[in-house]
Amino acid sequence: MKSEDTPFEGGPMDGRVLPVLLGATGHPPKTYRIPVPDAAGGPPTVLVYRRVPRAHSKRLGLHQGWKYEYDPTGQAGRRKWPWSKPDAKQDTEPDTQPGGTPGGKPDATDG
Repeated sequence: MKSEDTPFEGGPMDGRVLPVLLGATGHPPKTYRIPVPDAAGGPPTVLVYRRVPRAHSKRLGLHQGWKYEYDPTGQAGRRKWPWSKPDAKQDTEPDTQPGGTPGGKPDATDG
């Protein structure tokens, strides 16, 4: 399999260059997870890095390779299909106001 030396920016891996295996399309994976073992024997901490273009060419604007940037949220990316349910963790405000109708519009029965 082919690999590519890919730089890492931010987080504990800042400034390091690691060989990353390329996929069937010739690109490294979109997210790179690095498990770091806990010194106390607990569950390992997982560092998450996201793939971004390294640079763009001047004439055509094409990207010239990839690099990984640290994602401090540490949320593992998952595919967002149109038929998937939204995440339960997202903060959503209800559309209703206290004592009113959705959007704060008056009812036909209100005065």
